[in-house]
Amino acid sequence: MLKQIGHAVTSRFSQYRYTVGFFGKILRGLVPFILQGHASYKILVMQILFTFVEALGISSMLALGIGAAVNVFGASFLANISQNQLIYQLLIIAITRELGPLLTAFLIIARSATAIATEVSGMVISHEIEAFVSIGIDPIEHIAIPRFLGVTISLLLLNIYFCIFGLFGSFFVTLLINPLPASEYFNNLLQVITIKDLFITFVKSIAFGMIISTFALLHGFSVERASTEIPIAALRAVTSAFAWCVLADVIISILYYIS
Repeated sequence: MLKQIGHAVTSRFSQYRYTVGFFGKILRGLVPFILQGHASYKILVMQILFTFVEALGISSMLALGIGAAVNVFGASFLANISQNQLIYQLLIIAITRELGPLLTAFLIIARSATAIATEVSGMVISHEIEAFVSIGIDPIEHIAIPRFLGVTISLLLLNIYFCIFGLFGSFFVTLLINPLPASEYFNNLLQVITIKDLFITFVKSIAFGMIISTFALLHGFSVERASTEIPIAALRAVTSAFAWCVLADVIISILYYIS
């Protein structure tokens, strides 16, 4: 029994070490890719097109709904305790600082993490990776890095749009409940929001983008020979990215509140 536990712990530690090494290899290849990766720029552009542009519509609709919901429930609760002005702080906390980065990450996990893991694992099964290596092309530089950058950039851009549409959704609800000039509404938001709020949502977006792309690529490359491993790789990519994004969100939020 003790031997089995020891073997499981050793195996888990090896997986973590491999993940860190894989992530480090991607980071080391970023500068050479930016300076010399002309052949892979098309992959980067296509990844941004799929992850950001094609997801912009559903992300905007989700943001409008979340912004409206936060305003409706928040305004009614704050009105009961005569703290109506706190609605602006609630909007910044809920949409910009917390829900924006996390819900955007979940959306990208559902769309792009599964797609990347499935695509890369299919390339492994069909021996395309071996073909790249045989002609001297580094799979990390040609396959992993453009997708890593594309997902990270896309998550940051989607989060910006999510925050904008979320605050506009709240404004539309405000017009229905308590008509307010747009200048007054957005001036109140600008008085509440701080550089620290913008920084934390930027950090979360970058962190979530790196986590999602890393685990999607890692599990995509981890398949061996059977095509039945492809859906398993996609499922593992989703669960790993989901769990680590939640953990990263908790850690970053704790660091924010204690700083």
